Amino acid sequence: MENADKNPEIGRSVQAGSITTNYHDHGSGEPVIMIHGSGPGVSAWANWRLNMLILAEHRRVLAPDMVGFGFTERPRNAVYRKELWLGHLAAFMDAMHIERADFVGNSFGGGLILAFAALYPERVGKMVLMGSVGLSFPLTEGLDAVWGYKPSLEAMRELLDIFAYDRTIVTDELAELRYQASVRAGFQESFARLFPTPRQEAIDALATDDETVASIQQKALIVHGREDRVIPPEVALRLFGLLPNAELHMFGKCGHWTQLEHAHRFNTIVKDFLGPGS
Repeated sequence: MENADKNPEIGRSVQAGSITTNYHDHGSGEPVIMIHGSGPGVSAWANWRLNMLILAEHRRVLAPDMVGFGFTERPRNAVYRKELWLGHLAAFMDAMHIERADFVGNSFGGGLILAFAALYPERVGKMVLMGSVGLSFPLTEGLDAVWGYKPSLEAMRELLDIFAYDRTIVTDELAELRYQASVRAGFQESFARLFPTPRQEAIDALATDDETVASIQQKALIVHGREDRVIPPEVALRLFGLLPNAELHMFGKCGHWTQLEHAHRFNTIVKDFLGPGS
């Protein structure tokens, strides 16, 4: 089903298992699946709006809203945990008749991709892990603020200041757009259930143990902002040390939004890494 109301966040709709899933689908060729992060009011389009069409010049790019986020169905009794999201991702691939794909993941999305590669190695090609979770680390003030967001325009402005190193992109218009996204009907109610206190437990629940990460053989591009206040750059360095077939790109003067703050360089590096497909 195509987007009927011209809201760019709403793409197409597919039944992924029992969950009606909103997703974007651009380009042709070998598939790349992009998994968004976990900020308030987030959607696949909000995360990847500067990247999807560029990567789709040579590949088929799919970007779903994961269950609990964006415009995908929010089951009333859903228990939001890694197992639900991994099952949803597998069901989305099945619904799209995709056996294997390359992946790009932002933060929460990177953690899901790592866990998915450990569980379904035959379904994962190359991985791009941007500002990624996926290992256990002490809860940062930035991540605590993101997951503990209570809707207000001022709170959203403060979050944008945490996300971005480059303050020129933190405009009143962006703050208003992200705030309005966070207070759409049902959005905050489900968001509040995603990562309850104590939030250190949520980090640990999303993590994959070091030994398992070290066994993942897929080629991985790790991308991180040196000034990231949400996910510490040390996590990227640890992933680089564990993943046997990894390369690391660290952006200076960059916060948690590498794909937005350095969109052109991010797109170039990712396109080069992914290539035209196998």
